[in-house]
Amino acid sequence: DKVLPELIEPYEVRAAKLREFLEDVKPSLCYDIVPLADPFGPAVTDPDLQCLVVSEETRRGGEAVNRKRLENGLPELALHEIKLMKDPDHSQNEEEKISSSSVRQRLLGTLLQPPRQDPALPLRPYVIGLTGGTGSGKTSIAKLLGHLGAFVIDADKLGHAVYVPGGPAYEPVVAAFGAEILNKDGTINRKVLGAKVFGNQERLKSLTDIVWPEIAQMAKERVREADAQGKAVCVLDAAVLLE
Repeated sequence: DKVLPELIEPYEVRAAKLREFLEDVKPSLCYDIVPLADPFGPAVTDPDLQCLVVSEETRRGGEAVNRKRLENGLPELALHEIKLMKDPDHSQNEEEKISSSSVRQRLLGTLLQPPRQDPALPLRPYVIGLTGGTGSGKTSIAKLLGHLGAFVIDADKLGHAVYVPGGPAYEPVVAAFGAEILNKDGTINRKVLGAKVFGNQERLKSLTDIVWPEIAQMAKERVREADAQGKAVCVLDAAVLLE
């Protein structure tokens, strides 16, 4: 349940940095750094421990450790409480204390590693996929990136375009699902079509097998359009991007 866990460095890297710091502070001490596989770690099983350093917010955890030690027939640890350093530069949405969670939040929007070059793909435009469920903020992010100069492709709009009369999916969809899905003006009634396919996996797959390849082709054409306009970055906004 950590904030942005995908940005947490591997244990080995963090342990090496911690050891380097501790040995720089006081190289005469012996440091035994161990990973925690549960909330308690060796604190509830090691008979040689005498003290546990806690903060105001982790004191209850220290007290829980002592209860576990008593259950295990071990003496209680002395709890030494320290004050946490305040972060003078924290924003309104960040913790007041110096926090790794805040550091990870600040990494959002920064380049963590250089883009890998794929010889099968052109260098320009650089295409970024933007995906997520309804209400996840895709539209807001797409608008922001568009204001910054990116060429934005809205897959939802492409999805509507493939259904219009003369569109690439119009005739195949009508042939597969019948004229009863048409309005009087000849346009496809999306609600009637939806009622036919949703809840029926076989029919839904038949529809997506027709529509998705056409949307993908239209998206590729839009990428080429972005290239023709000299755009360096192209953003593809799609709720089912991978599919």
